[in-house]
Amino acid sequence: MKPRLIIKLTVDVLMTLALLMLMGYQFWGEEAHEWVGAGMFILFIFHHILNLNWHKNLFKGRYSPMRVLTLCIDLLMLIAMLAQMYSGIVMSRYVFDFLPIRGGMAVARRLHILGSYWGFLFMNLHLGLHWNMIIGAVRKIINIKQNSKVRTAVMSVIGLMIAGYGVFVFLKRDFFTYLFLKSEFVFMDYSEAKILFYLDYLALMGLCIFIAHYLSKLCRYFHKKKEK
Repeated sequence: MKPRLIIKLTVDVLMTLALLMLMGYQFWGEEAHEWVGAGMFILFIFHHILNLNWHKNLFKGRYSPMRVLTLCIDLLMLIAMLAQMYSGIVMSRYVFDFLPIRGGMAVARRLHILGSYWGFLFMNLHLGLHWNMIIGAVRKIINIKQNSKVRTAVMSVIGLMIAGYGVFVFLKRDFFTYLFLKSEFVFMDYSEAKILFYLDYLALMGLCIFIAHYLSKLCRYFHKKKEK
């Protein structure tokens, strides 16, 4: 693989791991949460630098259904990430405590909840839209060259099962409450086992990736049909 692609994948993996750690605030404490959040901020900027061509070509070419879907999810993810970063800096008691920021805590708390939960969904939808590229890179790494209908069918069934459990987790963890700010305080179970928490959040990631991946397939199908 090209070095640039390896760097891109490494940044994406680090951002995904940071996102999971940030969602598990209760396990790591406030100071670690802030430092990981600051690291996420740096990775996010680096991610955009690595993808400058996307910005350069934003107003060029035709907009297919797939391109429109990608742009919408990317812009919504950007808004959610900016909300997280701004609110995180305002509420900071460690990393950005040196900044002369006073007040605005109530608004920042609301923005942080909205940015965190919407950001989690949009970031994983973003991953799902690029799932073919990720799978292609993984296949190169483990040297899988031939396609297999059986392997594809098995992976599709596993993906469907993960997505099904992800729907259950979405309801169980009351995501609707936080996505629409029905509560200004997030319930955290400090006694919950880390493994169970992260299995749930991995399933939620799987659900988002599954939805975005098959939405992208649908967009490409209709685009090809229209072209014909």
